[in-house]
Amino acid sequence: MRVLDVAAVSAWSAACVRSLSVLRPVIDGINVYPVADSDTGSNLLFTMTAARDALAEAEPVTTAEALSAFAKGAVAAAKGNSGVIMSQVVRGIAESAAARELDGPGLAEALGCADRAATGAVSRPVAGTILTVLHTVAATVRDATGSLEEVAVLAARVAAEALEETPKQLPVLAVAGVVDAGARGLVAVLDALSGVISGGVTEPEHPLEAHHHHTIEAPTAWEVMYLLDGVEEKSLPALRKTLSGLGDSVTVAGDGAGSFAVHVHCADIGAALEAGIELGRPRKVRVEPLITPTPVEVGGGIDRSVVAVVHGGPLAELLRAEGVAVLSVPPGASPTVEEMLGLINEAAGHHVTVLPGGQRLTAAADAAASHAMAADRDVVVIPCVSPVQVLAALAVHDKDRRTNDDVVAMAEAAAATRRGELRIAQEESLTWVGRAQAGDVVGLVDGEVVLIEPAPASETNLVAAAVSVLNRMLALGGELVTVLTGVDVPVRLPGEVADQLRLEHPEIELTSYAGGQPDAVLLMGVE
Repeated sequence: MRVLDVAAVSAWSAACVRSLSVLRPVIDGINVYPVADSDTGSNLLFTMTAARDALAEAEPVTTAEALSAFAKGAVAAAKGNSGVIMSQVVRGIAESAAARELDGPGLAEALGCADRAATGAVSRPVAGTILTVLHTVAATVRDATGSLEEVAVLAARVAAEALEETPKQLPVLAVAGVVDAGARGLVAVLDALSGVISGGVTEPEHPLEAHHHHTIEAPTAWEVMYLLDGVEEKSLPALRKTLSGLGDSVTVAGDGAGSFAVHVHCADIGAALEAGIELGRPRKVRVEPLITPTPVEVGGGIDRSVVAVVHGGPLAELLRAEGVAVLSVPPGASPTVEEMLGLINEAAGHHVTVLPGGQRLTAAADAAASHAMAADRDVVVIPCVSPVQVLAALAVHDKDRRTNDDVVAMAEAAAATRRGELRIAQEESLTWVGRAQAGDVVGLVDGEVVLIEPAPASETNLVAAAVSVLNRMLALGGELVTVLTGVDVPVRLPGEVADQLRLEHPEIELTSYAGGQPDAVLLMGVE
């Protein structure tokens, strides 16, 4: 049975450099993110050229030694976010080769190891990027039992197919009509591997390789890169957290021998270096100016986007279905600076309106809006203390309206939406309307407790409490009621509330959605 040997690894390294040399201007041309003087294609070519040279100098005897030298060379020279991620692809394959021969199943296992290594190095993985393509490849070949050639050809084909899907997974790519630049580089690397093993063509055509260039403006931030030695692996999460507070595109990638390639886009070079100095010994420090391309304009010439940050998976999916880019945050958690910057900077257009679904989320959005890494965008945060206000704002959003007028309309709709909640008390507490015991049903209007239904929380008293809260809210007027259901809500509850409300207020329109919030049975909004 054929296995990957030293000669094949050497040939693969050379084929990678040849392919990336040809594709460099194409990959640079499809990049839609803030990029340094040398774009993604140049970064990948630089990284893989250095890796090839390191392999040539090592004179390895075994496949594991060859891949290890290739990986160490890639990590040591990794340039840009894409270069760091690609170095981890090679590192993952190398670590797998140290444990078993790379026949067909062995290569499949190695690609899975590459997927884990690359994803683990990135602080905030984003759908529709090189990581998505790599994960698709790893998942597809996971149980492959074919020959080395069959697995290599399958991996290259799946990568090419996954590449074509990236514009559907990341709005900024869809607007620009391009695929992810780093993912295109990964396809080239896997094509090269397939070509070396099978002797076939290594450069398939991909129609979404648009020739898209941007006007270059003055630097607004910096790409900071260095190698870090003498650091314990248990300290890496703290390093990633610190760097994520400074900017975005954070990667901390190891070479398997104690060195780590650190990469971040930020405005404070000194703080990025100090973060490494506190934990280890930085070396080979490289700092390059980030050049911000002219923001991608949305179709129709309207240069803006609306994004949201919310708690609850079902609510996030509801908003995505409406074409809104969404950051879904675990219940009770706050998004990191990097997560918020990613949401803002991955949106199309110069003007970005942020709809946060809670007070803590609003505070996080405000912090990101004033961050230096978002300085090239006009970011407006519309304060919302409940997801129902996010939905109210989106209901009046009109992409054809003037930007300022649209923001005002959304802000007014959110502010005018009265909000109600139905919760189950977790402990005894004293409220304005009496003492609530654990297990009681508690109704709130605009954050104030207005009723308490004694435990247990049956379907009957939940319906009664919900209708009572809505009646209080509708006493001041209203035409539209929106209800978001929590994770543990009884299945028939929304329908029974709607039926009861229809009897008492036939003029009211009620819409119910799955919200997925764990801390409230129902969230209610009246517009």
